[in-house]
Amino acid sequence: MKLHIKNGHLIDPANGIDAQQDLFISSGKVVGIGQAPEDFEADKVFDANGLIVAPGLVDLSARLREPGYEHKATLESEMQAAMQGGVTSLVCPPDTDPVLDEPGLVEMLKHRAKSLNQAHVYPLGALTVGLKGEALTEMAELTEAGCIAFSQAEEPILDIRVLLRAMQYAQTFNYAVWLRPQDPYLADGGIANSGAVASRLGLSGVPVMAETIRLYTIFELVRSTGARVHICRISSAAGIELIRAAKKEGLPITCDVGAHHIHMTEVDIGFFDSNARMTPPFRAQRDRDAIRQGLLDGTIDAICSDHTPVDDDEKLLPFGEATPGATGLELLLSLALKWADENVDNSKHALSRALAKVTTDAAQVAGLSAGQLAIGSVADVCVFDPAVRWKVDAKVLASQGKHTPFLGYELTGQVQATIVAGHIAYVRSAQ
Repeated sequence: MKLHIKNGHLIDPANGIDAQQDLFISSGKVVGIGQAPEDFEADKVFDANGLIVAPGLVDLSARLREPGYEHKATLESEMQAAMQGGVTSLVCPPDTDPVLDEPGLVEMLKHRAKSLNQAHVYPLGALTVGLKGEALTEMAELTEAGCIAFSQAEEPILDIRVLLRAMQYAQTFNYAVWLRPQDPYLADGGIANSGAVASRLGLSGVPVMAETIRLYTIFELVRSTGARVHICRISSAAGIELIRAAKKEGLPITCDVGAHHIHMTEVDIGFFDSNARMTPPFRAQRDRDAIRQGLLDGTIDAICSDHTPVDDDEKLLPFGEATPGATGLELLLSLALKWADENVDNSKHALSRALAKVTTDAAQVAGLSAGQLAIGSVADVCVFDPAVRWKVDAKVLASQGKHTPFLGYELTGQVQATIVAGHIAYVRSAQ
């Protein structure tokens, strides 16, 4: 299909485009920007007057809950949520049931996702068999099956010798290792950020040093092996400072932050609101401020949704018993725009900078040729209205997981259309 998106304001951070430009798509690829190629005759024209035309969002952490957790969410529901959120590329952690530690499981997930003809799905393979932290998986076979990197999700590797061997092997074949920095012993039993708020509420704490001590270990292993490591969901000012120093040293490190952590702090737990039960926990205001600064100066490479749909049976419980996690696919764009609106830089390029963190910068972290609209690139497009204000309500969320700490909030920015590989996968007016 030949598609002409006209009258829109095109923002493509990867290629420095921030101007009113028409976009021309044919055979799933971008074939023209500003001016149609010769003999181009559109089969469909989409009028984007007053709208932003941007690359489809790239989400570095979205649990689709298949296989194994279909009672929490299904591939169909979460892919629809991605379309409503303008997310066209999804990186999936391996903590499914069974774990993504065998090529057949990875191939099955990719086939299921492809059959829905919606977002592109990029699985992370398990770093160890069953995520048990003992035997290494067959990384080469998993890569051939479609895994883009290797992760333990939230499961720790207790024996550092195993992590060392994993990183040595990964470096040999230039595989990336994605790690969540949290010492399992220091964090054991913790459910909120260690500090005055947790103490007043009588909640056991997860200290910042659980993050920093693990970072010290990871960086020492990187120095020894040279392995490429992506740090997932950084949460503290101290952790960000360590990453800043590691990057300055030249270590092959990248990192991301969950969109919720850019805005929420430990006080948002309120009176034990289980929707605010997250991993890692929301930390102090100084940590939240450091996250925002880290995004500004490039220490933090990308923003992810950390999409973790949780059902009512596991969320509508006392705070300490509730399962951590929140839905995020449909909020990723709006939360990135909220950061842009509150950006202390407050420059005219704030919107482009925010979009970069969920498009081209995220794609670079994952090693994907996504998140841009250059001529010849795959036509994954998010068309949104930056002025629309919408209320976060469980009824408007397509995700089967209806729990988020932003329930009741009014956010800015609403996706009007999502285009995946040149076909219109979602149009809001059709709802």
